[in-house]
Amino acid sequence: MLVSDIGIDLGTASVLVYVRGRGIVVNEPSVVAYDKDTQEIQAIGEEAQMMIGRTPGNIAAIRPLSRGVISDDKAAGQMLKYFIEKALSKKHFKKPRLSICVPSGATEVEKRAVVEAAVRAGAREVQIVEEPVAGAIGAGIDISRPVGSLIVDIGGGTTDIAVISMNETVISTSVRVAGDNFDEALIRYIKKKHNMLIGKCTAEEIKKQAGCVCPFIEAKIIKVHGRNQLTGLPKTIQFTSEEAMEAFMAPAQIIVSGIRQVLERTPPELAADIARRGIVMTGGGSLLYGFDRLIENTVGIQTTIAQDPMSVVAIGTGCYAQSAAACKMGKKMPESKEM
Repeated sequence: MLVSDIGIDLGTASVLVYVRGRGIVVNEPSVVAYDKDTQEIQAIGEEAQMMIGRTPGNIAAIRPLSRGVISDDKAAGQMLKYFIEKALSKKHFKKPRLSICVPSGATEVEKRAVVEAAVRAGAREVQIVEEPVAGAIGAGIDISRPVGSLIVDIGGGTTDIAVISMNETVISTSVRVAGDNFDEALIRYIKKKHNMLIGKCTAEEIKKQAGCVCPFIEAKIIKVHGRNQLTGLPKTIQFTSEEAMEAFMAPAQIIVSGIRQVLERTPPELAADIARRGIVMTGGGSLLYGFDRLIENTVGIQTTIAQDPMSVVAIGTGCYAQSAAACKMGKKMPESKEM
């Protein structure tokens, strides 16, 4: 029987599971659907995501995490168990060792809730990793050196901004503005300007197709379907990328302000390192068109998006698990690539 080392990016919007030697094996929405009358789980992950806004009154589709931390202990534990079992064949492993990432601003109580949920899900050992540290490892940055690196991880519920040096977080902040806030901004904007109501799934699609915080070379126009707020009937509008940028600018500026605040608190030598090495963005929110350019233009530091930004936190968490296991066995920790 083998013990499997697993890294889990337990995000507000999605859960990614990394298994040593196999890479990312699960990437599904962090959604649980249950029967409110019997409290029985009806679906988890992609199947539950399809139920949001489309279920009868007795079925509720919820996210067990809010702003990067557990809000429903029972549902989170069942969701974790489901994804662990999906990632690993029962006949090939005993209780696994887990490394789970949490926002850098998570409290000890919030961290303990994650550990307890993982133990209920069948974990043998649980390690907590801060998201910026996991993102840096997954992006291939050698965080063991006495050199400053600035990571901006934009997830679904939180944006984590951290300066890392010698395997430790030196300065960090967790901004409770991220992907979900951009969706909410779109919903409010369309309601106010077009008198039309849309759901979160529609907002997410708009964000993917026409979302931006800097202008596209050629403006995008898409059809958006929703419900007329005045008549209650179905309605279709033409929505432009310029409108999306207008809706997104307020939450984007809050994130940029968080980056500025971290830089202002960074020791001079580490700030010089960051000015030379640049800022690295991770997380799904970094894919919003022009976000790297907006940061670069505002703070004056070269900003790049990590390769496969949606997966690097899970990969880094898995590598952290592998490194920790190697240390316990007296082996040398694997080295990361230098930027």
